[in-house]
Amino acid sequence: MPSSDIPKERSRQRIQNPIEAWRMQNDVWNHETNLEIDESKNLLEDYNNGLSESEHKIVLKNDFNNSLLLLFLYILQGIPLGLAGSIPLILQSKNVSYSDQAIYSFVFWPFSLKLLWAPLVDAAYFPNFGRRKSWLVPTQYFLGIFMLCLSFEVDALLKSDEHTSPNIVKLTVVFFIFGFLAATQDIAVDGWALTMLSKENVGLASTCNSVGQTAGYFLGNVLFLALESAEFCNTYLRSQAQPTGIITLSGFLVFWGIVFMVSTTLVMIFKKENLGQTSLHVSQQGIKETYKSLICIVKLPAVLNFCIMLLTAKIGFSAADEVTGLKLVEFGVPKEQLAILAVPMVPLQILFPFVISKYTAGRKPLDVFYWAMPFRLFMGIIFALVVFWTPMVKQGTEFPVYYYGVLLFSYALHQVTVYSIYVAIMAFNAKISDPSIGGTYMTLLNTISNLAGNWPATLALWMVDPLTIKKCIGAPEQSCRSAIDSELCAKSGGFCSITTDGYYVESALCIFIGLAWWLCCGNKFRNLQDEHPSTWQFKRNNLKSP
Repeated sequence: MPSSDIPKERSRQRIQNPIEAWRMQNDVWNHETNLEIDESKNLLEDYNNGLSESEHKIVLKNDFNNSLLLLFLYILQGIPLGLAGSIPLILQSKNVSYSDQAIYSFVFWPFSLKLLWAPLVDAAYFPNFGRRKSWLVPTQYFLGIFMLCLSFEVDALLKSDEHTSPNIVKLTVVFFIFGFLAATQDIAVDGWALTMLSKENVGLASTCNSVGQTAGYFLGNVLFLALESAEFCNTYLRSQAQPTGIITLSGFLVFWGIVFMVSTTLVMIFKKENLGQTSLHVSQQGIKETYKSLICIVKLPAVLNFCIMLLTAKIGFSAADEVTGLKLVEFGVPKEQLAILAVPMVPLQILFPFVISKYTAGRKPLDVFYWAMPFRLFMGIIFALVVFWTPMVKQGTEFPVYYYGVLLFSYALHQVTVYSIYVAIMAFNAKISDPSIGGTYMTLLNTISNLAGNWPATLALWMVDPLTIKKCIGAPEQSCRSAIDSELCAKSGGFCSITTDGYYVESALCIFIGLAWWLCCGNKFRNLQDEHPSTWQFKRNNLKSP
C-alpha cells in the first residue's frame, strides 16, 4: 500500500510501549503477605545456620516437582494478562477511539486493587480441601470455562464494519472479570508457593514467579500477536502467503481453556494440602483486623502525605508511556514488531535493578527518584520527536532497519529511567514498612504505587481525542469530531486531516505538569525519607474500639 502524506482516519487502540508493558507487569505482580515476610526471615536464619552442599542438593531434589508445579501455575497466571494486553492491538483496524481505549484500560486495574479482597482469600477456605486449593481450583475452573465460552463470542465482540464498531463496554466487562479471576489466582498461588516448598528452598518461589509469569505473558501477548498476524507468518513462517495467521483468537482461547480445565483437575486430584476441619473456616477477626489496619496506616500523617504526592507524581509520564506506542502503530509501525521489541529489553530489565540497588539500598532511596524524574520527563520529548519522525522515514509500508535501532535505543534509555524510579519507590516502601504488621503495610504501599500509574494512564488515553483538532477537507460542511462524523465526511467525498494532534498537546502538558511537580513537590517528597522512623510506625491500640 502506498504511503500518504495525510494521516488517514483509522482505528485507535491502546498500546503500551514495550517498556511500560513490562514495567506494569512487574508492578501488578508485586504481592506480599505476612507469610512471605516470616518465611523470608526463617529462610535467612536457615542459611545462617548453614546446610552442607550435599544436604542442600537433597532438599532441592525433594522440591523439584513442587518447583515445576509452581512454575506451571505462574505460567498459567500470565496467560490471561498477556491476552488482555493483546486485545487493544487486535483493535488496530477497528473503529475504536482513544476514549474507547481509556474505557478498556480499566481491565488492568484488578491487579492493582487485589489488596481489597486478598485478606478474604487468605482467611476463608475449606480445611478439608486445602487452604490454597479452596480458591485456586474454582478460580482456574472459572478461567477455563470463561475462555471456552468467550471463544464463541469474542469475534462478535470485536466485529466492526462501516455501520458498527467493537463493543468496548462488553469487552471491558468481560476482560475485567478475566483480570479479577487472574488476580485472585495470583493471591492463592503466591500464598501456596511459600508453604509448598521447604524452608531451605522457599527462595525458589520468587524465581518460579518471575520466570513463570514472564513466560506466560510472553505466550499470551508477544507470541500470540506474532502467530495471529498474517503479515508476520507470511514473512517469516510460510513459503506461500495466506490471508490469516497461523492461529486465531478464538482458537487460542479454546486451547488454553482446555489446558486450564485439565491441569486444574490434575492439581485437584493429585496435589494434597494439610487436612483440617470439614466445615468452611473463616477467620472473621483476622479479616476485620486486617482492614482496620489498612485504614489506620493510611491515617498516619506521614503515610497520607506520601500517598498523596505519589498519586500525583506520575502524571508527567502518562502521555509518553501510554500513547506513544499507539501513535507509532497509527503511523504504520507493525504491532507485532512493536511487541517483539520487548524481548531484547528483558536482560536490561533483569540486570539494571541490581545495578541501581546499590544506590537505593541506603538511607535515601528517594534521591534516585528525585534525580531520575527529570530524565524520564525528558524522554517524553524524545518519544514525541520519534513519533513526529516516524512518517518521514516510512518507505511504502516498511521501515528501514535503522529506524528500529533508534526506537530500540530510545526505549532502552526510557527503561533506565523507569527502573530507577520503580526500584527507588519499592526500596522506600520496604524501608518505611512497619515490620510489626508485615506484608499488609508493604502491600498497601505497593498498591498505591500501582494506582499512581494506572489512573494517569486512563486519563491520558481519555484526553487524546478531545485535544485533537481535525478538519474535513473536501466537505467543509462536515466535521471530524467523532468517528461517526469522520464517516460522514468520507461519504461526502472528503477526508479528515489532523490540524492539531492531541498527542503532542498532551505530551507538552504532561511534561509541564511533571516539571512543576518536580520543582514544587520534589524536595518535599525527597524529605519524607528524613522523617523519624516512629512517624511510619503502626500503633495497634488504634484497632481497639473506643
